[in-house]
Amino acid sequence: MFKKEFWIKKEGYGEVPRVGRITIASIIALFVIITLFSSFKTIKSGEVGLKVRFGKIVDSSLKEGLNLKIPYLEKIVKVNIKVQKAELDTESSSKDLQTIKTKLAVNYRVDSDNAVNLYKTVGNSYEETILIPAIQESIKSAMSQYTAEQTITKRNEVSDKCLEEIQEKVKKYGIVVEDFNIIDLDFSDAYNQAIEEKQVAEQKVLTAQQELEKTKIEKEKKIVEAQGTKEANEILNSTLTNENLAKQFIDKWNGSLPTVVSEGDVMKMFGINKD
Repeated sequence: MFKKEFWIKKEGYGEVPRVGRITIASIIALFVIITLFSSFKTIKSGEVGLKVRFGKIVDSSLKEGLNLKIPYLEKIVKVNIKVQKAELDTESSSKDLQTIKTKLAVNYRVDSDNAVNLYKTVGNSYEETILIPAIQESIKSAMSQYTAEQTITKRNEVSDKCLEEIQEKVKKYGIVVEDFNIIDLDFSDAYNQAIEEKQVAEQKVLTAQQELEKTKIEKEKKIVEAQGTKEANEILNSTLTNENLAKQFIDKWNGSLPTVVSEGDVMKMFGINKD
């Protein structure tokens, strides 16, 4: 009985190293798999790959597809060179010191030839570090050159000026701004009310002008009609001679004489003299 228990314990002690070997082998296999997968990086279309070793760019000519790197020592940084969109809300002052809130949208891309320099100087946070501040500064500069009303009536001109200023500020970093749009303009409540009141006043003036023009046209029409009537009467009176009246009477007379006549002949009854 004692001998049997001894062999059980002995076999139990012998199983401990076997489990440890399996665990170690599993860890090593996992490490090899992770190392193998970390040795490659995929560069997609619309991206530029930069191989970095201890913070230094050692290769900037990586192409699309699968690229090899030394695991744990090197990393491949991807820079997006596709057209991207940045949206932001800003607040600026107009030439007449009105506060204007604007919602903007900018389409931009990174020039592939300048991707290395951009990463060296700024890293991948170029939108927050360079582009957004440039947009904010440009919109404030442009807005200050126009009155609040002009920012509405000359909206395209303001957008073009902002686009030019932004392009000038970021081109040295290799950022290409392709389009700039002012999506929305918003003014203070007081100014919005003033604009509304002005529009109402302008509408009233326009309505009054239209009514005045209508009255003037109607007056001129009546004058023309009166003039025409006067001229027509003058022409008619010039034709109302005794001879014409007699002729019209004879042309229209049916041959019957009136049953009641005044003194004199029939022609005198109509005020027509034979002499």
